[in-house]
Amino acid sequence: MVYDVVTQRLDQIPSLQGRRDSISAPQDQQCGIHSVQINPSKTLLATGARNSSEIAVYRLPTLDPVCVGEGAHRDWVFDMCWLDDQFLVSGSRDTRMALWRVQEDDIATKQEVPTYSHVRALAVKECKSAQKVRAVAFNKSFQEIAALSLNGYIHIWNAETFKQKLSRKLPSCQENVCLAVQDAGMYAVGCRSYTLLLDARTLQAVKKISPRYSGCGIRSASFQGNVLTIGTGVGILLFYDLRAGKYLESSINSSRTVHLKASKGWVFPDEEYIDGFQHIKYTPAIYTHCYDSSGTRLFTAGGPLPANLYGNYAGLWQ
Repeated sequence: MVYDVVTQRLDQIPSLQGRRDSISAPQDQQCGIHSVQINPSKTLLATGARNSSEIAVYRLPTLDPVCVGEGAHRDWVFDMCWLDDQFLVSGSRDTRMALWRVQEDDIATKQEVPTYSHVRALAVKECKSAQKVRAVAFNKSFQEIAALSLNGYIHIWNAETFKQKLSRKLPSCQENVCLAVQDAGMYAVGCRSYTLLLDARTLQAVKKISPRYSGCGIRSASFQGNVLTIGTGVGILLFYDLRAGKYLESSINSSRTVHLKASKGWVFPDEEYIDGFQHIKYTPAIYTHCYDSSGTRLFTAGGPLPANLYGNYAGLWQ
């Protein structure tokens, strides 16, 4: 879905289909999109295809289809990252990492009916010591790719050779689902109880940042200069000042931290659901967020954490 913030128009862009007939593709391969990534020059957008184990690339700003990347993964693609304007890395639940190249030849000249090509990965490799690759990020300063796996490891790959260099077990990380990289080289890993800061040179833990709300789970993280933005599983965004070593405080009341609270969004079933014997007020998890180029607007999106609920949420903050 593409929302124009100026005209407030919502466009639905069809998912791209691989050569494998969608009818014969197993139903569990149609699990939706887990990642949307734009290349550095903002000319291409990579995301999941109709079959969730394949990738789709669109041209920007028109969103014309370019290609479907197929044959690399046997399970859902959880995340991807661009290395430059042509090369893209995807990580999957099948523990594999794939390197793709989108060339000018794939970007066909404009036709009446948009067509797209089918491409194969340049390389597909098992991520050793991993169990389901959950998040990937490109560390430009170190020319390396970091991958996070659900068994609590971070894996470092050489971006130039596409070879795995090392893996390190993270300290007592549960539900480690998001990864961010700072320009200076620091990594942030979001897990159930805290955000973990790692020194990119040594992969040693520098700091554990607790979220101030117990048991909320960290679902998204991003660096904006020296501020780490943290999206939680209870619809709250927090801002951590890395230089000061504390959360940003309200200028009106210094005892309060600055936070943004998401509205309910849309959820089904719509009544307050029962967890054990307790009524719990529903809030969406912030699964993703990003700043615009000015750093003054923030997009947040997500939806329900519990498997028995269905819904979505998107918000634009200024």
